[in-house]
Amino acid sequence: MKRPRISAGLLRRLEAGALAAGTLWIVTVTAGSDTAASAAEALRASLPMGALRWELGDLWPRDDLSAAAVLTIRESPLLLAARPAVAELADRPAAGTETGDEEEEFVTVPVEETPLDAPVSVDNGVASKTLIPTDPSGYTVCGKTYISNSTSYQLSVPELQKPFSVRLGEDGPQVLILHTHGSESYTPAGDNGVVWSGDHRTTDTRYNVVRVGDEMAEVFGQAGISVLHDRTLYDYPSYTGAYDRSLAAIQKYLKQYPSIRFILDIHRDAIEDGQGNQYKVVSAIDGVGTAAQLSIVVGSDGSGLTHPNWMENLRLAVAIQENTLDQYPTLMRPVLLRNSRYNQHATPGSLLVEVGSAGNSPEEAVLAGRLFAERMTEVISAP
Repeated sequence: MKRPRISAGLLRRLEAGALAAGTLWIVTVTAGSDTAASAAEALRASLPMGALRWELGDLWPRDDLSAAAVLTIRESPLLLAARPAVAELADRPAAGTETGDEEEEFVTVPVEETPLDAPVSVDNGVASKTLIPTDPSGYTVCGKTYISNSTSYQLSVPELQKPFSVRLGEDGPQVLILHTHGSESYTPAGDNGVVWSGDHRTTDTRYNVVRVGDEMAEVFGQAGISVLHDRTLYDYPSYTGAYDRSLAAIQKYLKQYPSIRFILDIHRDAIEDGQGNQYKVVSAIDGVGTAAQLSIVVGSDGSGLTHPNWMENLRLAVAIQENTLDQYPTLMRPVLLRNSRYNQHATPGSLLVEVGSAGNSPEEAVLAGRLFAERMTEVISAP
């Protein structure tokens, strides 16, 4: 029996298709490489998995399933037919496991804070309020600082007023600024052509929290404090696992720069009224303008994860809060003490700072970031 012969024209077309597919795969794998050496390393690391995916007919996967997972579900036609559902389940952490800190987007519904008439601010179409605590009920009050405590710990005011332990060093980077949820964004006035990657999220660093980090880094630098600003969006394209990815980066920075004393993870809130409507929170600064209100979030070991230095972080937060409120009485909202640790176990000088809310304009957030960095500079530079 004679085997069917492939014509020369068809063979050339098949070869051209294979060459084009291979070229496209190489371009995809090396897209993030900036040198020939890094491109070669990317190819070396991807070739075995690429060959396996080619064999499985899964070279350009439709989801995040690994080659091993694809190989497994191909053994069951039922699982293979339900691949999207399998991929969704695989992306969820198993119940009872510790995968790091919570993947939390802060959404605050003020209950014990009193809304005041808001000053004139950037008109971006969002209603504005100034939120300040007026009733100490439900708070730990330390001087001017109100602390909303969600943990089971009883806070001692004398303990909170003790000096924080971290001090600036003499050499090397001292401050690290990063953004676990870097795509968290603000609301610009008018249609500025922003490309949104989600609800109040964008990769455009003109409108997300990375821009606030830029401003804060500039303030520290002008004060002579060496600062590193990591502008990576650890929550994009996947929101899940952002804290794990930012923690890996923090550990890498600390290994490379053991001089780092203070770590700021810059976020923004998403504040709603009782009907679920977003609004922005603002503070009128005489002679300066209208800034977004800020709040400091301090993590603890209440979730069961190791975090022995959380009280040091809380003392630092109280010191900065007191200094800021002396200068700007309505700029800071209450300090939030939470069970989750938010990677703050990395150093005893780690804080999460929420700068404004999704409804604030980028300009309001940038001004708030600048004012906060100026106050923090004074606190950590004090002898």
